[in-house]
Amino acid sequence: MKILGIDPGTAITGWAVIEAGSGPPKSIAFGSIQPESKNLPERLKTIHRNLKQLIGLYKPDAISIEELFFASNAKTAISVGQARGVILLTASLSGIPVASYTPLVVKQTVCGDGKADKKQVGKMVALTLRLRSVPQPDDTADALAIALTHAFRYKMSALTL
Repeated sequence: MKILGIDPGTAITGWAVIEAGSGPPKSIAFGSIQPESKNLPERLKTIHRNLKQLIGLYKPDAISIEELFFASNAKTAISVGQARGVILLTASLSGIPVASYTPLVVKQTVCGDGKADKKQVGKMVALTLRLRSVPQPDDTADALAIALTHAFRYKMSALTL
């Protein structure tokens, strides 16, 4: 199964494609979408366009995305919510199933600790996927963690059937 993991944001949207199946998960590609415009509608259009290209290029079987969590800065939470909405719409228009995971679930799944910090998440992602270094920016490492979360959760649900 090919999984596209996404860490939504309007300044940086992390993305990662992994292959998960009978063996250990493997990283196929990862990166980030960083719109140059300061204009929110233009940023959202860039996210949509780039995500549509990634879907066409990698043809994922599933998309996993981080759920929006309540932030102390409401303005940031609203803009991230708008990016998440564009991502969900793009996935839906592509006909690809989407799974959402909270930051707590991602950290518990990847690190075994729901209170793990970004550094710990990055290290576990690199270790699990046998990467030479922790992917940068953090949003990219987070996207890999989100994809891994879906791979592990999907595998566990298949075992309980």
